[in-house]
Amino acid sequence: MSNQEKLTKLFDILNEAKAYRRSIGKLEFDLQCCAPSDGMEQAGEDMAVLGKKLFELTHSEEYAKLISELYENPEGLTPVQKRAVECLFDRFEKTKNISPELSFEIESAVNKAYGKWLSAKEAKDFSLFKGSLADIVKYTRKTVELQDRDYGTFYNACLDDYEKGGNESQLDGFFTALKARIVPLLAKIVREGKTIREDFLTRKCAISKQEEFSRYLLELQGMKMSATVLMATEHPFTTNFGPQDVRVTTHYYEDNFISNIFSTLHEGGHALFMQNEPDEFYKNHNSDNMSNAMHECISRFYENIIGRSPEFISFVYPKLMEIMGDDFNDVSETELYEAVNIAKPSLIRTEADELSYSLHVLIRYEIEKALVNGEIKVEDVPKLWNNKYKEYLGVEVPDDAQGCLQDVHWTSGFGYFPSYALGNAYGAQILISMEKDFDVFAEVKKGNLKAVLDWLKENVFSIASMLNPDEWIKEITGESLNPDYYLDYLEKKYTKIYNLD
Repeated sequence: MSNQEKLTKLFDILNEAKAYRRSIGKLEFDLQCCAPSDGMEQAGEDMAVLGKKLFELTHSEEYAKLISELYENPEGLTPVQKRAVECLFDRFEKTKNISPELSFEIESAVNKAYGKWLSAKEAKDFSLFKGSLADIVKYTRKTVELQDRDYGTFYNACLDDYEKGGNESQLDGFFTALKARIVPLLAKIVREGKTIREDFLTRKCAISKQEEFSRYLLELQGMKMSATVLMATEHPFTTNFGPQDVRVTTHYYEDNFISNIFSTLHEGGHALFMQNEPDEFYKNHNSDNMSNAMHECISRFYENIIGRSPEFISFVYPKLMEIMGDDFNDVSETELYEAVNIAKPSLIRTEADELSYSLHVLIRYEIEKALVNGEIKVEDVPKLWNNKYKEYLGVEVPDDAQGCLQDVHWTSGFGYFPSYALGNAYGAQILISMEKDFDVFAEVKKGNLKAVLDWLKENVFSIASMLNPDEWIKEITGESLNPDYYLDYLEKKYTKIYNLD
């Protein structure tokens, strides 16, 4: 049998597996967006049943034989097909020793954890989620123990799932560099920065108007709206079931209209990545093989570097005023720009300003690393969280909902949070390369975000699923990740906004 014949058999299995994966994904989307609370447990059970079938398909003897043979001898495969096989083999190697029974247990625990987290957050009571979090920690460590590889620490194994080639040592150095320059700059702003008008940020704004503006923003970014769904959820996310079905979610607050604006831009960035990978990647099961930081790079790029720029605010300001009617007619364009860039210590990561955001990520990184590595117990999390918020940001945490229960991520595992901060740094470094090819912000000021998208499609999206993070950023910018670009960007921007020169 030729390798292309083997690949055809492998793709037949993967096509069936993807149908199960899409079905699970759609149930999960329903669970997070519109399922009644009483029906969440049943939805979780349904997902676990489908997950068991999915696991059996991708751990069958035939699948194992095909993927192993193609990995060991990729002769005759195209570069895209070879990359797909490499990624599939890597995932198979990590899970090959997990039994179907254990896989079902894990799926059930993860699906149950979401409902427990939601209830605990509503009750502002971590104790209601503690048991589920302990289960997630237990199963995370167990799956690592079952692997044939030695990562040095449990958390390094988690990082390998999200950031191929990343490790604790690299991230410790990265966050140390960020903290060294961000903490004093934030302190200087608090101490010496000018006062920025913000009274209108909590002004009531109808959900219907916010939704209309969200759709406008997605269209402006370049989303194919006939292949896009926009809905609301507790914790915004984006998922896709192929380039023709991308689901974007946001969260609307009547008294915080800018939250939705930047959630939409952020999730829209993810969605653009999903809609614009090369067709060849989708056809050969090589789509979405980039790291999470590579994905977060684009969402944070649109949310902050583009979305919070004076040029973008200048362009969207008239449209915002048109949709909002008289609600904000006393707010100038400059006041809006400065207000969406206010920098100050705060409680909620997703609402944090661009400057202090990475400190929120640092706290989560330190806690989940210690938790997975067994250095702290689950019951230690709330107190440790509160202490770190006091130490790094100088704020008191009033309750668990605004503290350690604010994020959904720990309902499914660990290792994602660093991707947000890495994505910030990747984005600033990529901007330097983009600006060498055209005047980025001159186009943004005209509302020509197509120029930005076209550049990303050619230089970023076209290679992301083919390369590991370090290879990818080197290909785009000519060097490995260098956080100085990000820190220089922050210092220049916030020094100007707060008249700190």
